[in-house]
Amino acid sequence: MATIVAVRNRIFRSQLLLTKCCKTAAASLRYISNEIRPIDKVLIANRGEIACRVIKSAKKLGIRTVAVYSDPDKASMHVALADEAFHIGPAASQHSYLNQSRILDVAQSTNTHAIHPGYGFLSENTEFAELCSKNGIIFVGPPASAIRDMGIKSTSKHIMSAAGVPIIEGYHGDEQTDSKLAEVAGQIGFPVMIKAVRGGGGKGMRIAMNADEFSSQLESARREAIKSFGDDVMLIEKFVETPRHVEVQVFGDQHGNYVYLYERDCSVQRRHQKIIEEAPAPGISAEVRRSLGEAAVRAARAVNYVGAGTVEFIMDKQQNFYFMEMNTRLQVEHPVTEMITGVDLVEWQLRVAAGEKLPKSQEDLRLNGHSFEARIYAEDPDNDFMPGAGPLLHLSTPTPDENTRVETGVRQGDDVSVHYDPMIAKLVVWAKDRPSALRRLKTSLSDYQVVGLNTNIRFLQDLSSHGEFEAGNVHTDFIPQHQQSLFPTVTCTDDHVCQAVLAHLLHDQTHTLQRKSLTADPFSPFSAGVAIRVNDSMMTKFNLKSQNKDIPVTVNFVAGQAYAITIGDNTSSHAVTGNLVADQNRSVLTTHIDGRITKSNVVILDNTIHLFTAEGSHKFELPTPKFMLSDSQTGGAGAAVAPMPGVIEKVSVKPGDTVEQGDPLLVMIAMKMEYVIRAPHSGVIDKVLYNVGDTVNKDQALVAFVEQPETEPKNSDSD
Repeated sequence: MATIVAVRNRIFRSQLLLTKCCKTAAASLRYISNEIRPIDKVLIANRGEIACRVIKSAKKLGIRTVAVYSDPDKASMHVALADEAFHIGPAASQHSYLNQSRILDVAQSTNTHAIHPGYGFLSENTEFAELCSKNGIIFVGPPASAIRDMGIKSTSKHIMSAAGVPIIEGYHGDEQTDSKLAEVAGQIGFPVMIKAVRGGGGKGMRIAMNADEFSSQLESARREAIKSFGDDVMLIEKFVETPRHVEVQVFGDQHGNYVYLYERDCSVQRRHQKIIEEAPAPGISAEVRRSLGEAAVRAARAVNYVGAGTVEFIMDKQQNFYFMEMNTRLQVEHPVTEMITGVDLVEWQLRVAAGEKLPKSQEDLRLNGHSFEARIYAEDPDNDFMPGAGPLLHLSTPTPDENTRVETGVRQGDDVSVHYDPMIAKLVVWAKDRPSALRRLKTSLSDYQVVGLNTNIRFLQDLSSHGEFEAGNVHTDFIPQHQQSLFPTVTCTDDHVCQAVLAHLLHDQTHTLQRKSLTADPFSPFSAGVAIRVNDSMMTKFNLKSQNKDIPVTVNFVAGQAYAITIGDNTSSHAVTGNLVADQNRSVLTTHIDGRITKSNVVILDNTIHLFTAEGSHKFELPTPKFMLSDSQTGGAGAAVAPMPGVIEKVSVKPGDTVEQGDPLLVMIAMKMEYVIRAPHSGVIDKVLYNVGDTVNKDQALVAFVEQPETEPKNSDSD
């Protein structure tokens, strides 16, 4: 592999000088031969939020749209929005959204003029871009040569260096022996970054803090690179401690025109993946902003770039910046750039792909205000951000307006599929300055309510309220550095319990009245509510469960809708009254607690009360009797359960097998990740509750064990 790379790089460097000398003439010939090819119909080779986003801009331009979908996406939002939709395969993306020939067949059979790849899937696939061109279909993206050059990190570093774009100190050479890489790491100075040349999204990337751990980190990076990209060639770079991740949106057309649309800060990340972005980057001077933009344009010119691209930089504490990579596609976080420039980037993509000139020059572009984007994910931040999936039983979002956008591809009742990315939506806000935009973000997050699966909304609320984030002191180590304050213990107060109890009582009263109106005997005791009459007073007792803890509650009816609520073993009660009013697809609860008035939103599904307050959400359950639970929910004592929703990939045991603690039982696939479910303890398998190919929910029992008889305690006198 190293020999092949060496030959490839020598050829590349020889060609680079010739390309640089002839670039102007070659570019001129390309531009002269260009013609405007109107796009009347576009196929979106993607799904979810980005497919919906492209469809909206295309329709604004009067362009007809064609959607493609896999088995689980048949009833999805992007299918409903498109003018036409075609099935392309099963759930697995390699057989559907990555199936190049099938997508091209659909494009040709529908007389589609262009294919927009969105982001992910085929958006940076050189072969697909070339196939589109060979078949006379416009690929809404850069030339295949630009995708190829920027897709290999070592090649892109050479190009950027030749173009005068700052690059970080490092080794991008041909010799790939362990000893050579260790030698150059020592010369550069620790800590160093070990990166796969074909890497992305944090794959094939490790940090070696010192020489002692270099070998093990290199080996780990190579293994992951081979698995993810089929290529274990590495580059070594100086690791910038607590850096910022700042990227610049660039745009080029087929006539040699280029602009930058300012920068975005994407520093706050988990698992090397972005979670919140903003534009412009906080604390950047006008001079640095201009230098960033001009460097990004030089990068685009160096590869004759066409369309929307993003040049990513690492920035140190002195605001020195260094080229990291170029994403040759539209970015997930592009809406924040649209908000501060007033530009529709997807519209620009379609116009430029058709051969039009850029709608604006650099002098025409103005930076206006500040914008944030928060990614709403189905994941559990308290469990290392483990991705999740499941039904959106309830979904209520902030009201969209000119300053608030909800970019999504799902609706209430849809499923977040285990087969694809767990992003539910992007919440995008704008205001005249950063503090105002941040206040709008916090308010909008409190208005975003999801029931049915875990989300990161509370975490985003805690993050956006953190003092250092408010001050703009962001960097890529922000979450680990502020781990304790970003993951506070969620406390359930008496006020929260009183609100949940009142919501339950009022909800039950409403349903009681509905039952009475339907029954032939409205005076029947079976039409009564949950309360029971004791000594001429109304009283009821029940348990609420919150955070796996039982909360005993005693409610005494006072008068009207007034109650005395006693929580736990308290000797005193709270005077509580209020009302519950339905508002669209949520209920607004107004509660008077000992003279204080609070407002919250409530969703009650089955035996669960979801309370949404300005500070966050709380979940309360009325425990279900064990006799009502199925085997798949209980599984017996010590059952192995699913840590997240997923699909069973492999079953390694059968009833009657004896296993030791830690032995593999099943393999699950979820969100493109593999999870081995191991025995929680030693024992004998009673039942395997699912088969290969079955879909399971989080906390579902997968393997049940034979109940072990209780052993007699040892007599201490016998020892």
